[in-house]
Amino acid sequence: MREVVFLIQAADRKGLLAEISSFFYNSGFNILQCRQFSDIRAGRYFMRIGLELNGGITRRKLEDSFAEFAAKLDLEYSIHYSESKQNVAILVSKTSHCLYDLLMHADEGDLDCNIPLIISNHPDLEYVADRFNIPFFCCPMKEGKKAEQEAKVLDLLKSHRIDLVILARYMQILSDDFIAHYPQQVINIHHAFLPAFQGGNPYERAWERGVKMIGATAHYATADLDEGPIIEQDVERISHMDMPEDLKHIGKDIERRVLSRAVRFHLEHRVIVSGRRTIVFS
Repeated sequence: MREVVFLIQAADRKGLLAEISSFFYNSGFNILQCRQFSDIRAGRYFMRIGLELNGGITRRKLEDSFAEFAAKLDLEYSIHYSESKQNVAILVSKTSHCLYDLLMHADEGDLDCNIPLIISNHPDLEYVADRFNIPFFCCPMKEGKKAEQEAKVLDLLKSHRIDLVILARYMQILSDDFIAHYPQQVINIHHAFLPAFQGGNPYERAWERGVKMIGATAHYATADLDEGPIIEQDVERISHMDMPEDLKHIGKDIERRVLSRAVRFHLEHRVIVSGRRTIVFS
């Protein structure tokens, strides 16, 4: 079945659901699913609506007619087609657990995407890429050469027509210029339950603070380090007996599942960004 998904947001008011659903009904579409949320405090309305594409209307006609309709209601929206599989690049450093998890999920069809390349600032994980027959590119980060290194990475992303960049424990801070090339298209996994313990060595600092839970956070990368809109989080309980190395071991499982869920939500077009927050539809 060919499907198209609309992600819509607007200032909240009565009748939006009826007006939007009536537009698609009158245009001859079968509505497969519809999720909506009214943020009363912010006065915003959010909708994810999936439609069965019929053969009687072209993409151009659909997009043009909806653009005219959306302008009248002052809707912000994006349109996503099921047959348009996204190209994903995974950026890593030396840690393999998130990389393995993403590749296995993609290989088994749980993540509906193409992964045409893996990029790293170290050569250590090339063997992982070889196991999955995915091209591996090593772009070392040399002191004082950050701009040149990022330019090489951006060239690779552009040449492979990348739609989504996943930072799977890529231990480099991306520049503002890099982020600007992929707004809301870079997902990072942070090995802490943000906003606590931002930056480096969060497990060590969590142990020093004596926390009783540790977690991980997947978020869109922005110019502000670890401040991007949060997509998914999870936690595990720990005790005073757990040392920093224990926290790292426990945290690996949390990181894997949080990152894979966040990537799946993005690929399935279930996420709407609203300021510093996200609306994630089930």
